[in-house]
Amino acid sequence: MDIQSITNGSTVHKQVFLGHSSGSNENDAVAISYPATEVVGHGSFGVVFTTQINESGDRVAIKKVLQDRRFKNRELEIMKQLRHPQIVDLKYYFYETDPENEVYLNLILEFMPQSLYQRLRHYVTQRTNMPRIEIKLYTYQLVKCLNYLHTHAKVCHRDIKPQNLLVDPETFALKLCDFGSAKQLRPSEPNVSYICSRYYRAPELIFGATNYTVQIDIWSSGCVMAELILGQPMFPGESGIDQLVEIIKILGTPTKQEICSMNPNYMEHKFPQIRPIPLAKVFKREDEQTVQFLSDVLRYDPTERFNALQCLCSSYFDELRQADERDPQLAEAVQRLNLLDFSDQLDFDSLSLEESQTVKEKLQL
Repeated sequence: MDIQSITNGSTVHKQVFLGHSSGSNENDAVAISYPATEVVGHGSFGVVFTTQINESGDRVAIKKVLQDRRFKNRELEIMKQLRHPQIVDLKYYFYETDPENEVYLNLILEFMPQSLYQRLRHYVTQRTNMPRIEIKLYTYQLVKCLNYLHTHAKVCHRDIKPQNLLVDPETFALKLCDFGSAKQLRPSEPNVSYICSRYYRAPELIFGATNYTVQIDIWSSGCVMAELILGQPMFPGESGIDQLVEIIKILGTPTKQEICSMNPNYMEHKFPQIRPIPLAKVFKREDEQTVQFLSDVLRYDPTERFNALQCLCSSYFDELRQADERDPQLAEAVQRLNLLDFSDQLDFDSLSLEESQTVKEKLQL
């Protein structure tokens, strides 16, 4: 399908499709226009532009990727299904063909001012630490997003990293972006293990597992939180196997049972026995709740690793739940970001009535 642009001076006119169609015919096109775009980023996936839609006044980012004519675009199909405050919203999409007859898909997405990576660099270059409450606000929004993604949408993101988390430092809002690696995992269907950026890659992936679960996203989230605290990656491996060495240096050698839980088919290496370093020594300035939270998410055994809902219920986040007039700024941020707003249909639909009630009590709802 080719939808060509009509340019008039510096204004671009497009026929586009709605990101979330409510009607019976999702291929009904609408007309929008915007000023000529400005490149803000590029990578192996394609190019990202930023501009403003004239009709709505919305600032947007446009992600342009090469489209294989033979297949549906998995990122587009997933993003059309996702609607959550902590996920960058798909507003429109359209196709276009270049002079070489290559087809490109353009995703018109909600705009956010910067990535979490850029936000952390801001503090690192100033030789100061990101405030602990800012880390907590971002981490809470990330696990809230993952609870929706994993339990309601049944989607594994598979590339959680600071570059794929967008933030507004004015409001402390966080939104997950780039679903180019995302997939709905099915137990009967093997998956590639060479996925996820190296520093954030769960150990079961390094062990070559092809039947992994959404718990790989939880590991990645723990690595992101640790990086925000330390100001640098916690496990900075230079290769796949070196990544495992970096993990073992801190968490110690995995037991046979842990290796089996990550990949029962893994028979290759015997590892030297290395004792774990207590996380309280790695994170010397952090309180007990912070260290315990990291301990709960950075576990070898994916079934022992906290899931997103367990993360949300952690006492690490009690400070957000209990924010009141004693800390008006924090209370205002919690309210503005609707952090304590949950939906039975979107957040707790995988739970029984009894389980849902227990969770709501823990979340102090």
